[in-house]
Amino acid sequence: MSPRTARSGTFRIFAWTLFDFANTAFSVIVVTVIYSRYFTNHVAGGKRLYWGLAVSVSMILSALLTPPLGAAADTSGNRKRFLLLLTLVSVAATMLLSTVEAGMVVWGMSLFVLANIGFEGGLVFYDAFLPDITTPDRYGRVSGYGFAMGYLGALAVLLIVQATLRDAADPAYLDSVRNSFLIAGGFFLLFSLPLFIFVDEPRRDSRPGAAPTGGYILDGARRAKATLAAIVRDPGLAPLKKFLLAFFLYNDGIITVITFAAIFAGETLHMSDTDIIVFFAIVQTSAILGSFVFGFVTDRIGPKRTILLTLAGWMGIVVGAYFVTTIAVFYLIALLAGVAIGSTQSASRSLMALLTPKNREAEFFGFYDGLFGKSSAVLGPAVYGILSDAAGERVAILSVGVFILGGLLLLRGVDAPLPGEARGTAVAE
Repeated sequence: MSPRTARSGTFRIFAWTLFDFANTAFSVIVVTVIYSRYFTNHVAGGKRLYWGLAVSVSMILSALLTPPLGAAADTSGNRKRFLLLLTLVSVAATMLLSTVEAGMVVWGMSLFVLANIGFEGGLVFYDAFLPDITTPDRYGRVSGYGFAMGYLGALAVLLIVQATLRDAADPAYLDSVRNSFLIAGGFFLLFSLPLFIFVDEPRRDSRPGAAPTGGYILDGARRAKATLAAIVRDPGLAPLKKFLLAFFLYNDGIITVITFAAIFAGETLHMSDTDIIVFFAIVQTSAILGSFVFGFVTDRIGPKRTILLTLAGWMGIVVGAYFVTTIAVFYLIALLAGVAIGSTQSASRSLMALLTPKNREAEFFGFYDGLFGKSSAVLGPAVYGILSDAAGERVAILSVGVFILGGLLLLRGVDAPLPGEARGTAVAE
């Protein structure tokens, strides 16, 4: 590789990681820290049911839409176009959240569902760029760079929002909260632009043919259905099937932690808005470290071993969270959880890239991010919520450990290639 090509490849990777830097503004401000609590407490009158329903509906729709959209993007050769459309939908809906006020439950839920579908759906096409911008022996570190940049972006937008957020007793407090959604949307849009400008459409082994009968979307739905059947029945895809099932379980536990962390901090430990922002800043900082360091670990020992290592760490975190009674200990657990989140997500994306057939990246990542990733966001939080109401917060925390342990046990049986080995298994068209 010539120096010029190396520099070009490095810049493309950097531009790709900036999308991670950009989109976490939505996840941290809207999903995790600010809008979730604003909607529940000020829009829905303290009823958590509506927030849980909005999250579930958005995830179910994302799970249903992303596999056929991914297949359509692969067939048409227009992954960037799909990503741009979904990004613009998410940005516009996020900024419109600033119009949501007390009692506007349906409007607030509808905008969130649109924004989250755009965000979650876009991840499919973003992740599908990974095999094209680097080589298999570097999947781990490049995936880690992306997640590290994402957590850095979350930290940056948290600091910006904290600087603009008024005290809760200030009459302008709710206005400053609503302004944070404009900040998140603008941040998302601005830093996503380098990917669309500087990163080329992923290469294909052959040119896309004429548009299929019924259009790319309908054809994508047919292809996604056939691929799902192949994942279930094809012996050559057995490792991928086992990994997706394992991912479904342990990702369920991780998403549940992310979904309820701010609520647990505010309701159980009585932390203020400022304390919660500081808490999540700590999580983002340690997640940057976890993503970066474990990216190199992944390339050294392989993504499967890395995930098993981090899941064992997650079991210790769950036990610690069960016994936590002070904010100081909660901060310590947050540090460890941040490292575990960054490393687990990064290594999982690397393993998926190794197991994915060539030229079918968007389609297969549609199942990874979509059907298995999004649907797991429905089951875990629901179980946690039911147990929390019936038996208390600490019993609900143990349910997280059950999901993670189940994923760990399933993952042990996955026959995973090491970095640098041939990836993917051919799937019949």
